[in-house]
Amino acid sequence: MSTDTRTVTEFWVSSGHHMTRRVDGGGLAVTDEMLLAYLARPELVPPEEACPAERELHALLMKEPRRPVTAAMVAAIKDEDARENWQFMIGFRDRLLAHPSVEAAHLAIVRDGARGVPPLFLNQLVHLVMRNALDGCEDPFVLRAAELLFRPQKGSLKDGALLLADLELIEEFEAERKALLSTSPLAAMMGTDAMGEIEVMTDATAASYWSRSDAFSMALNLGGDPRSREALCRALETWIAHMLGVETAIAAVERIEDADWRWFVGLDAEATAIGNRLWRGEAIDAAEQSRICGLFRLDFRDPGAMDPKVAGKPVYLIMALTEDMILRVKPQNLIVGLPLAGRRAA
Repeated sequence: MSTDTRTVTEFWVSSGHHMTRRVDGGGLAVTDEMLLAYLARPELVPPEEACPAERELHALLMKEPRRPVTAAMVAAIKDEDARENWQFMIGFRDRLLAHPSVEAAHLAIVRDGARGVPPLFLNQLVHLVMRNALDGCEDPFVLRAAELLFRPQKGSLKDGALLLADLELIEEFEAERKALLSTSPLAAMMGTDAMGEIEVMTDATAASYWSRSDAFSMALNLGGDPRSREALCRALETWIAHMLGVETAIAAVERIEDADWRWFVGLDAEATAIGNRLWRGEAIDAAEQSRICGLFRLDFRDPGAMDPKVAGKPVYLIMALTEDMILRVKPQNLIVGLPLAGRRAA
């Protein structure tokens, strides 16, 4: 009989991890509880003025969340916005149910170009998958860095270092500040900026992450703290290993030293555009260069997992902010962009 009495610290309850279960291979099953949670979203719960067709469809699925839904059932919904929401939801649900795990479904969705799947749903899947992949993780820095994979961030410079805070949280602060400005301009003027209201993760503050992981309320000192950059490397390695079954070693670097570099993956749309220009030998201006907030070298631990055309060469990962200092990491770029020797299943 096992005598292991260790307890695993809980985090990211909002991922819905508790509503699913592991299947053979380590992935997560698509459970009825998970589907019911989607049906409980405010976009899908029929309002008082909803037509009978919408009410009936919602009631049927609340009883049988896997029940087949025909195009005619959705077309019968009178409200155009509601009809569109249901089209997205049923299409998304059917794609989940077509695969043995959440991970396999996400892999298929991404490789199909994520057509018809709203970014919000993609981020929710990444949130859930990363909660599974990081189960048992004891390092709050890695967990906070992993938030970049499914939560857009707002960047800010403090003492020359780049801080990243949750974009949604920053927007909430700014909305409250605007409301205060309309009622009490003096109080609003004396207040601090939104980033100043958010605690930065340090060795001294990291322990508090566990009690507020679902609030996404800690800033990450990506530019001034090597531990934060190392934590992001570990999070990226975990995502790749879990989704593709490939072990990698990722490290932050200051610049690309190899004049004959062969491959890069942009971790976001801005970085992809900048990387493409560099790949073509085009110059990038100082403003574009200043928006690059992360440069990493990726090496495959098993050279046989790498496309022979680029064997022996590292892969560079580029991450960049938009002009308004927003970072939207797209982890799916690693799934479709790494030079693998063959397709990997989740």
